Amino acid sequence: MKSLYPALPGDIDQKPIKKPSGRFRGPSLSRQGHCLPGRLEHRDRRPRAERPGVRQQTETRVKAAIAELEKQQAGAMGSGRMLAIDIVMETPQRFSDAVRAAFEAEMAAFLPGVFRCRFHFAEVMKPAELVQLLDRIRLRGTHGIVLKAPDVAEVAAAVARADAAGIPVVTLVTDLPNSARIAYAGADNRAAGETAAYLIGEFLGGDGGNVLVTLSSGRFRGEEEREIGFRRIIRAHYPDISITEISEGHGSDRATGTLASAALATDPAINAVYSIGGGNRAVLAAFDVASRPVRVFVAHDLDADNRALLAARRIDFVLHHDLRTDARSAFRAIISRATAPGRVVPASLSSVEIVTPYNMPAGD
Repeated sequence: MKSLYPALPGDIDQKPIKKPSGRFRGPSLSRQGHCLPGRLEHRDRRPRAERPGVRQQTETRVKAAIAELEKQQAGAMGSGRMLAIDIVMETPQRFSDAVRAAFEAEMAAFLPGVFRCRFHFAEVMKPAELVQLLDRIRLRGTHGIVLKAPDVAEVAAAVARADAAGIPVVTLVTDLPNSARIAYAGADNRAAGETAAYLIGEFLGGDGGNVLVTLSSGRFRGEEEREIGFRRIIRAHYPDISITEISEGHGSDRATGTLASAALATDPAINAVYSIGGGNRAVLAAFDVASRPVRVFVAHDLDADNRALLAARRIDFVLHHDLRTDARSAFRAIISRATAPGRVVPASLSSVEIVTPYNMPAGD
């Protein structure tokens, strides 16, 4: 059967790029995850359109679009052609580990052998280093890029160059809405921030207080959207609660802990935490050193650290969305563009769950 996908120039397995200097560790282009035989774990992956309150017409359109993507997926599997995609992320290792596990698990849904993933992760990258990596991937060749990156002009320009070269880009968990990306795979970040505000506001009640809001960096659109949603609900419904923000700790324990300690020393009223950017062990350690109580702590993502902290009752709530759903959405978007270049990829946001020690799902 004739392949639906163009062959990459040369072979897929190329030599790794030269590692840039500085803090960026220069992830190798040859780090790959392969499709391995396995059984897909059946979960509730209903798109947002199937949830109560969504119009029937919208639900019908989304279901039809997903059915068409599944048809394309079946045709792709029958062709026997493997698609190589590159997953590029600036993120702390605890989150990149969770993303890698999610993508490797979801690849089983696309057997026999449709996707091969090459992972490029670094905790901190300068925009120029990230752009260099994206350009090298484009020049070497790929069937698609899944990208978690800051929303800056240089990155948007690199995405435009990839799109012009016929390479689809899907943003993951944080969007680049003004770029040429074909789809966003992730949660509704503004709604997540609003949910955090509701939890903290109801918990503190009329006693009020000051919430320490932590961001890894103000350059990420997803984190900014969470903060906007949080501030809006606090301002509208909980006027006795104030907010202190720290940023640019990049999710690392050392930098985030230093910022948290400085904030606590400055404001004796801080008594709650909304952790958007991670580094939660360090934030809790800063409260411990200062002998300060945390009345309520809301975090994001069920990574290994947050699972342990939630089980130990050191944090109270985790706002979780299923990364495997995000991986599936990214795969479908790339298949859609590969098989029907002019087709608009339907939006499908993953749902946000409130996780406590009593309903924490088992780890994958």
